[in-house]
Amino acid sequence: MTTLTLQVPDSLEENHDDTVRFLAAKLYESGKLSLGQASEMVGMKKWDFAEILIAYGVHYLEPGVTADLENAKSRMQDANE
Repeated sequence: MTTLTLQVPDSLEENHDDTVRFLAAKLYESGKLSLGQASEMVGMKKWDFAEILIAYGVHYLEPGVTADLENAKSRMQDANE
């Protein structure tokens, strides 16, 4: 990985780890980073970083997988009615 220096307001530096996690989450969300790259950026394991994504409202499953899960959930609800 390459080190990038950014000028940010002091308030963001006070919460350095949170700022880096937010940036990594948004870069992942936009497709600029893979899950592995984003988790490496923040020094976390993929599974742990996936929990960070949830906190930021970023879906880490592929859209097709998410749709499949929603369909399965709907079928289960229909079966229980």
